[in-house]
Amino acid sequence: MTNQFIAMIPLLLTNTMERRKMPFTPIQSGKVGLYSCGPTVYNYAHLGNLRTYLFVDSLRRVLEYRGLTVRHVMNITDVGHLTDDADAGVDKLEVGAAREHKTAWDVAKFYTKAFIRDLERLNIEHPTVMPRATDYIPQQVALIEELERRGFTYITDDGVYFETAKLPDYGKLARLDRQQLRSGVRIEVNTQKRHPQDFALWKFSEPDSTRHMEWPSPWGKGFPGWHIECSAMSVGELGQPFDIHTGGIDHIANHHTNEIAQTEAATGKTLANYWLHGEFLVDESGKMAKSKGGFLRLESVIEKGINPLVFRYLALGTHYRHPLTFSWDSLEAAANGLKNLREQVARLDDGQGELSHSAALTSEVRDSETSEVFWRSAKGTVSTELEDDFLRAISDDLNLPQALALLHDVLKSDRSDAEKLATVASWDRVLGLKLMDRRSVTLSSALAEKLAAYEAARRTKDFMASDQLRAELMKDGYTVEDLVDGTSRLIR
Repeated sequence: MTNQFIAMIPLLLTNTMERRKMPFTPIQSGKVGLYSCGPTVYNYAHLGNLRTYLFVDSLRRVLEYRGLTVRHVMNITDVGHLTDDADAGVDKLEVGAAREHKTAWDVAKFYTKAFIRDLERLNIEHPTVMPRATDYIPQQVALIEELERRGFTYITDDGVYFETAKLPDYGKLARLDRQQLRSGVRIEVNTQKRHPQDFALWKFSEPDSTRHMEWPSPWGKGFPGWHIECSAMSVGELGQPFDIHTGGIDHIANHHTNEIAQTEAATGKTLANYWLHGEFLVDESGKMAKSKGGFLRLESVIEKGINPLVFRYLALGTHYRHPLTFSWDSLEAAANGLKNLREQVARLDDGQGELSHSAALTSEVRDSETSEVFWRSAKGTVSTELEDDFLRAISDDLNLPQALALLHDVLKSDRSDAEKLATVASWDRVLGLKLMDRRSVTLSSALAEKLAAYEAARRTKDFMASDQLRAELMKDGYTVEDLVDGTSRLIR
C-alpha cells in the first residue's frame, strides 16, 4: 500500500472542539503526537475505562496503518484526583491507601501494574511513554507560577485556584454557558471560590497532618490539582501544540475544559489541534462507574472462562462515538462471533502445508515450561479493491464496525485462500484480534492434569466444574480451545 494510495483517502476524525468531522493533518509530516488521559491508579480499571483505551488503541492503529509514526503519551494519575472529580473530597490514592492499609505509593504501584496487564490482555499497544504525575511535580509548580505571574490565580484557605472569569473563551470545548454554570460539587463547596467554575491548581495539606504524598511549594506544603498534571505532562512530552488529545466524554465539561484553560492561559498557544472523545460503556443500570460499587473488571470476564479478546471484539462492533451496551448475553454472542471468525481463518490453506512454525519463546512463558509458537503465513496479496474499501472504512472517523463487517464478507467470498489470509494479516493490524496467531504449548504436569480434569468434566457434563477449571486456566494465561473430537488444547 503506497503513500500515494493512502493520500487519496483522507483520514476524517470528529473533532469535539469543532463539533464536526474534519480531515486530519498532522503538524509534522509523517508524525503524530497523541495524548491519552490515563487511569487514576487507586483501584482496578473497569470495563468502561477499558472501552476508552480500546478506542484510543484503534485510533493509534489506524494512524500507523496509514504509515504515520505515532508518539503516544498516556499519563498515570497517581496523585491529585479527588473523589468528586472537582475540588472537594479526598485524594483517591489516599482512599485506596486507607482501604488496603498500604501507603499511597504502594497502591499506585500495584494498580499501575494491574492496568498494564489489562492492556496486554486486550492486545492494546503499549504507549510510547507513560509518565506519572508524581514525576512531574516541578513542572506543575512551574506552570502554576507562570499562571500566577500572568494574573490568573488566587489563594483560598485550601489551595491555589484558577480564576476562569479572566479567560474570555473559558469552556469553549464544552460550549459552557457561564450564566448557567453551577459548581456541581457533591461533598462540599469552597465558599472562598470567586466563581463556581474556578478550579484548584494546588491543594494545601491539612494542618497538623501528614499525607502519603505531599510536596513543598511557593504557596505551602500540598499536592497538585487533577487538571494541572495533564497540562504539564502532555506539553512536556509532546510540545505545544500537539496533534490529538483523547479521553472519555465525561472529561469534556470538566477535566479537559480546565486543562485547556490553564495551559492556554499560561502559554498563549493552542494545546491540541484535535480532541477525540469516546462514549460510555453502559449496562442495564446506566453508565459503568467505580462509584456505583461492584464494577465489572476484565478479571470478571476471565473468571467466566471468556478470552479477554472477546471484549475487544465486542467493542469493535460499536462505533467509539456511540454508547456500547454491555450484558453477559452480548459478550457470549461476541464470544461465538470471534470463535467463528477464528475457525474460518484456521480452515484457510496457505499453500505451505497447514502451519508455519517458529521455536521462538515469548515473555508470556511461565516457570520452566517450553512453548512453541505457531502462526499462519500469508503469501498472497490484498487486492486494490479490498484495500480501498477497508481504508475508506477505517478512515471515516474510525468506522471499525464497518471494517469488521468487510472482513466477514471477505471470508465468506469465493476469493482464494491465499488472498483471504493476506487480507486477514493486513487488516488485523488495525483490528488487533490476533487472528493469525495459532499458539500451542508444551504443558507442565500441573497444567496437563488441570486440562485432563477439564476434559473429564466436559465429558460428564459437569459444567460447573468445567467452567471453574476453564477460568483457572485462563488466569494461568491460557485459552481453552475445544476440538471437534471432544478433546481440548491450550493456546496463548
